[in-house]
Amino acid sequence: MTRPIYLDYNGTTPLDPEVLEAMRPFWETEFGNPSSAHWYGIRPRQAVEAARRQVAGLLGCLAEEVLFTSGGTESNNHAILGMARALRHKGRHIVTSTIEHPAVLEVCQYLEKEGFETTRVAVNELGMVDPAAAEQAIRPDTILVTIMHANNEVGTVQPIAEISERVRARGITMHTDAAQSLGKIPVNVSTLGVDLLSVAGHKIYAPKGIGALYIKKGLALEKFCHGAGQETGRRAGTENVTGIVGLGKACEIATRDLEVNRVHMKDMRDRLHSGISERVADMRLNGHPENRLPNTLSMAFKELEANRLLEEICLEVAASAGAACHSDTVTLSHVLEAMGVPVEWAKGTLRFSTGRMTTAEEIDRTVEVVAEAVARLRKS
Repeated sequence: MTRPIYLDYNGTTPLDPEVLEAMRPFWETEFGNPSSAHWYGIRPRQAVEAARRQVAGLLGCLAEEVLFTSGGTESNNHAILGMARALRHKGRHIVTSTIEHPAVLEVCQYLEKEGFETTRVAVNELGMVDPAAAEQAIRPDTILVTIMHANNEVGTVQPIAEISERVRARGITMHTDAAQSLGKIPVNVSTLGVDLLSVAGHKIYAPKGIGALYIKKGLALEKFCHGAGQETGRRAGTENVTGIVGLGKACEIATRDLEVNRVHMKDMRDRLHSGISERVADMRLNGHPENRLPNTLSMAFKELEANRLLEEICLEVAASAGAACHSDTVTLSHVLEAMGVPVEWAKGTLRFSTGRMTTAEEIDRTVEVVAEAVARLRKS
């Protein structure tokens, strides 16, 4: 069977061939433990530090400010739990937004069991956080603000630089989850003005199970994992050398090809949007029309159910839904609910996300498949 067209790059990405080649020696011959003092540890140790420099190069930070983790979820957990517990003597209040990934919202909810409080700042109908609203949520006992750089469902890019400026003027630590934005738009920690930033490898054509956390020099987090003292004592456990090498190479590629990839993904996304818009009535865009990721297209089809639409196209196109529809209920995504998207639109939301490998032929075929599926469902 021919594989479906893949348009779920926000969900995960395939390995870049250059990444795979960079990793290969550390599966096959360079298997040593980077903590070993003998000959077999030399190349793995050098590779880990080279990758740290590659990640730092993409983020615009010092290599020593990069901590390797198992992925974006761990990075978010480490940043939020680590800062909250390190600063709990100063206060127990955290500010976040209503559209964060569960890897942020669930951590904040967990901390509430330890006596912390969370304020979730609302977004407007385009999924945007108002910097003034974020600042107004700050209290005398606020110790951390964590707001994502770009939303994974609708692609809206948040004004993190302006939010950070307001937050840090109040002497408060600022964290952002950049899992979706990295490799698609510029992500520079100095420009954004953040103290902590989370990275997920599998979103940028590196393997699953690897990520990184930028920690501004001088910032002290409570340890997340205890043991033998790897990562300069900040995260114990033998390093995932192959994953780290893959992440480093992926960041090098993202730095090198950022603008080319951005333009290509945007061209493919806009081709898909215009193509479907021309053939399908009662369709709307979710998210900001301009300030969004160049690859992300969240489309709502009025009065249809996303799951039924996915069933109709699944043999030819892989995308994701914005609602879970059951026999008598519709469970909307928390992002669409926070944006106030009406149920008759939200329940029929699909997210298409393009990637480096997406072709014009795939997009044109997707337009045909989706348009025909919508017509069938509306007729029935």
